[in-house]
Amino acid sequence: MLEVEICQMKMRNPTLLAAGVLGSTSSSLNWAANNGAGGVVTKSFGLEPNKGYPNPTTVEVEGGIINAIGLSNPGVKTFQGELKKLEGNVPQVASIYGATPEEFSQIASQVDNLVDALELNVSCPHAMEGCGASIGQDPDLTTQIVKEVKKSVKSPVIVKLTPNVTDIVEIARAAESGGADALTLINSLGPGMRIDLETARPVLANRFGGMSGPAIKPIALRCVYQVHQEVPLPIMGVGGIRDYRDVVEFLYAGATCVQIGTAIMYRGLEIFREINNGLLKFMEDKGYLKVEEMVGLSHEL
Repeated sequence: MLEVEICQMKMRNPTLLAAGVLGSTSSSLNWAANNGAGGVVTKSFGLEPNKGYPNPTTVEVEGGIINAIGLSNPGVKTFQGELKKLEGNVPQVASIYGATPEEFSQIASQVDNLVDALELNVSCPHAMEGCGASIGQDPDLTTQIVKEVKKSVKSPVIVKLTPNVTDIVEIARAAESGGADALTLINSLGPGMRIDLETARPVLANRFGGMSGPAIKPIALRCVYQVHQEVPLPIMGVGGIRDYRDVVEFLYAGATCVQIGTAIMYRGLEIFREINNGLLKFMEDKGYLKVEEMVGLSHEL
């Protein structure tokens, strides 16, 4: 009953490990898969190793966390080795970032044969200069990047969008026109900050960071709803999901599947089984035979 398919990837359930959480090594990705995730997304990586921002990089706030890790990663060469060690029992998605269309394309081509799909991170609100949301806020550049990547790979291309725009539908259409196969909505909100009362200084070393967690769910849900209504691409919903009720809302809004991130920090990887058990019971109680019966239901009533 829980099986779904997106971008020709058959998943045993509609949950994936989101990028940036436990996704730096093959062992952590395999761990998530073995704990019930229907798919896994790696931490975002680039062409060269990146140390990211100095500590502290995360701080808890009401309703979630703010983080400014700065896309720290060991680079594509190291990630190639990790991807080769994945067990392959669930679909695997590589999250990549760059500063130019050519850079995205170069990275994508180096891991194309190692994963089931690519997720283009054009939306990180705390990325180093020239990357992240500065790209995803520009529809023309978004289109160029997707086009360039599509020319160099055979894998499906998923574009992760930022909510920090005037019109997310415009950016979604830009990704579609570039040839995107699916969209991920949304990346973290912000940037935001927190100030220490004793020192009067920002808590994060970078001062500003992206907010994730339960507080951003209503915004993520609205973005999924709007884009599903206007753009005919499948959607991976992400943002503040903690239980099966949240998943159902995202499905009703138009998501085909969902990614779980911040909640793992509080609940551990057991959250995947908890969500799927709750979702299965909900479907049985409501008479749904397939997850796809719920996708976009809010638009049909």
